[in-house]
Amino acid sequence: MTTQQLFYESAVPVSAQRHGKWSLEPANDFGFTRRVNSVPLMAVEFPSAAAEYAIVFGGTKEAVIPAVILGMRSNENLYLAADGGWQTKYVPAFVRRYPFVFSSAADGKTFTLCIDESYPRLNQEGRGERLFNDEQKPTPFVERALKFLEQYQIEFRRTQAFCKQLVELELLEPMRAQANVGSGGKLSLVGFMAVNRDKVKALPPEKLAELAKSDALELLYLHLASMRNFAAMAERVGVAAGAASADASAEVNPKQAPEAKTAAA
Repeated sequence: MTTQQLFYESAVPVSAQRHGKWSLEPANDFGFTRRVNSVPLMAVEFPSAAAEYAIVFGGTKEAVIPAVILGMRSNENLYLAADGGWQTKYVPAFVRRYPFVFSSAADGKTFTLCIDESYPRLNQEGRGERLFNDEQKPTPFVERALKFLEQYQIEFRRTQAFCKQLVELELLEPMRAQANVGSGGKLSLVGFMAVNRDKVKALPPEKLAELAKSDALELLYLHLASMRNFAAMAERVGVAAGAASADASAEVNPKQAPEAKTAAA
């Protein structure tokens, strides 16, 4: 598996032959995100996420993707509790879909449902929800996961179209976030982009009308409003272990997971 796949370690296609006797034990445990400081976010999630996270844009101008910032250090998730619980009301869809994921064929049109076999709560002892019934047919649990990922893929394409608008209008620019933490220590976060508010204001009326008609303008201002959550993140850093004398820099790397065509998926 590549680093693009974040917390997915061994995603393989779901099949009755391989997983006929497998079950997944439900749990409110997001420990698999412990070493991730950002995850992709779909445009449809902006209204729910903007109140609790800083929403930024990562990737390159050829492949921009929105993301929520989870930590100011690399390999750090400040939204994860010690017991594996999530510390905000809204959990990004990228996280909620785990351990399931879609992989795409070379043509980018054919998708296969995969599951990360490294997930500790997968078992062959019947604990939790079975993946296949006695007739080796997918259970309603798997069917729900499939529908969730199908909708996720639809929203991913819509998000790509939204990001394409931003790139074409040249509204994005590199940004750095800093947080002061105890005893004069500082943390810096780089490797992401944000919308330039002045460039939005300077757009011709017809372009603003296009953004408003597609609801993109609302998303832009939700993104801009969410940036104030970097201040709240500094407070989270302050209570994290070892933060008192920290001087460090980290980079945002919110790359899309196994949709990035891999042999395993």
